[in-house]
Amino acid sequence: MNEVVINIRAARPSDATALAAVHDVSWREAYRGIIPGVALERMIAYRGPGWWQKSIARTRSLIVLDIGERIAGYASFGASRSFSLPQQGEISELYLDPVFQGLGLGTQLFATARRELAMQRRRGLVVWALQDNERAARFYERLGGRAQVNENIRVGGVSLMRTAFVFP
Repeated sequence: MNEVVINIRAARPSDATALAAVHDVSWREAYRGIIPGVALERMIAYRGPGWWQKSIARTRSLIVLDIGERIAGYASFGASRSFSLPQQGEISELYLDPVFQGLGLGTQLFATARRELAMQRRRGLVVWALQDNERAARFYERLGGRAQVNENIRVGGVSLMRTAFVFP
């Protein structure tokens, strides 16, 4: 009988290449047809292994979900950057390789980031998602998030609406 170990842990410098690969495939899945193609390609290319090396060294928390030593997803979180909202914590990114979506792993990753924020004594949580990313919106709503604020952002010369999902 084979055993597969699922582990959520702090990112390590040796994870940089795998993080770049997960970022690439998950962003293509999430944003193709939402973010203009050239802009999406530039955003993905910008976040190669070198970018992830630097990101791991920064103060914002970065955790990975690994399955049998393969990085399947990641989450970045810390103090809220939305000064107009009362929530003190923010998950700024939560992405899974599409191969691992729909298995409950995103929920585990979210729960771990939320627990870590609570341990940092951050009350409340906000997560932003592009409005056209319906899969993300449904995910955060299933977890109890309430759409509270919409705001326009510009990406690749196109105006996109993003929604703040808040959690108590």
